[in-house]
Amino acid sequence: MINALNVDGYRGWSDHYDTVVATIRVPVVVDGEEKLVSAGQALNLLSHPDRAVRVAVFEAYGKAWQEKSQLFSDTLNHLAGFRLAVYRTRNWDNVLAEPLAINRLDEKTLATMWNVIEKHKATFVSFLNRKAQLFGIDKLSFHDVFAPLTLDSEPKKYTYQEGADFILTQFAKFSPKMASFAKHAFEQQWIEAEDRDNKRPGGFCTDIPLEKESRIFMTYDGAPGTVATLAHELGHAFHSHVIRDEPFENTNYAMNVAETASTFAEMIIADASVKEAATKEEKIILLEDKIGRSIAFFMDIRARFLFETRFYEARKEGLVSADRLNTLMEDAQREAFQDALSEYHPQFWSSKLHFYIADVPFYNFPYTFGYLFSLGIYHQALAEGSGYEDKYIALLQDTGAMTTEQLAQKHLGIDLTKPDFWEGALEIAVGDVEEFLNLTNDLV
Repeated sequence: MINALNVDGYRGWSDHYDTVVATIRVPVVVDGEEKLVSAGQALNLLSHPDRAVRVAVFEAYGKAWQEKSQLFSDTLNHLAGFRLAVYRTRNWDNVLAEPLAINRLDEKTLATMWNVIEKHKATFVSFLNRKAQLFGIDKLSFHDVFAPLTLDSEPKKYTYQEGADFILTQFAKFSPKMASFAKHAFEQQWIEAEDRDNKRPGGFCTDIPLEKESRIFMTYDGAPGTVATLAHELGHAFHSHVIRDEPFENTNYAMNVAETASTFAEMIIADASVKEAATKEEKIILLEDKIGRSIAFFMDIRARFLFETRFYEARKEGLVSADRLNTLMEDAQREAFQDALSEYHPQFWSSKLHFYIADVPFYNFPYTFGYLFSLGIYHQALAEGSGYEDKYIALLQDTGAMTTEQLAQKHLGIDLTKPDFWEGALEIAVGDVEEFLNLTNDLV
């Protein structure tokens, strides 16, 4: 019955969201030219190196989502209402019951991970403060958080072919099998990355099991961040590739370990970019981009998790207005960023596709898990060298057959419910910040 009603319940409201987003056009002025751009193009402009452009686009971007806030409020409320009705039918009171089950994750593991992150937040606030100094402002705005540093130099850009070649070269250093797979994906044109109007924000990878192929969708603009995004999605595709010959019942893996494969691939590219920097300035710029991933997973994703947790509890009591959603979102961002910003993005709940995913609630914490889990795996791979390739593939092949805790115990010999592993993984990210602060001491 739930599956039948899902067509006009979960799926219907999720599809409705996509329909509304496709109508959004944001008026922007870039290089003296005024034009209307899609939501996806406007999102990329929020990382424009010119702060004046970002300020103007951020205002227009927020206004565009706010103008349709009632439509998005209706959509989110009814999608969540259907989900909560399902939960009541199953006698589930904890809104995390389903996402934890989907991710085959113990709630104690999730709590341990967040607690360790919170212990180290001060380090990442220091990074945000230093970045504000480099921008010549007191505090960063939300749109500054992921904007690139330029240090009075031209921002690095890769043509699509250059980005592809860089990915193949770096993949090959770790795993020839991963590089060979990525090469095949490029040659077979499995990737739709054109920067054009009417595309929604973000990127994703989808599998086609019967054809034994994958497809990737994103908007590529040549910045180092989008090269890393492309690598991220190829990591997903590689995961599907290596698990394809497992028994069918063992090929359905959880999102948190799916994000491990993708962020592992992304880390290869981000780390290589920093190590191959030709100058101190270029190294600072690329290191800032790399640290941006830690900010995304430890602060931005944390805000999404806090918002969604509180929204679902509020939704149990009835419909939640657009204004209340704005307040819940901004409060979550303030807490997650520890009030380090001067301006937040209260309409984020309407602009983020992940809140409207039909199949998976709490499409947030698995990213943070995958990032930290992949950091531990990545540095173990660096220590062991090329021989780690087969161990990594073996881990991926077991992701559909085990709980997350079992997977970590078998392949890494660790207990995820204890803080030790998470502390070690955080040390890696903290080290990046410390290096960044040292390199920029003489610039402020």
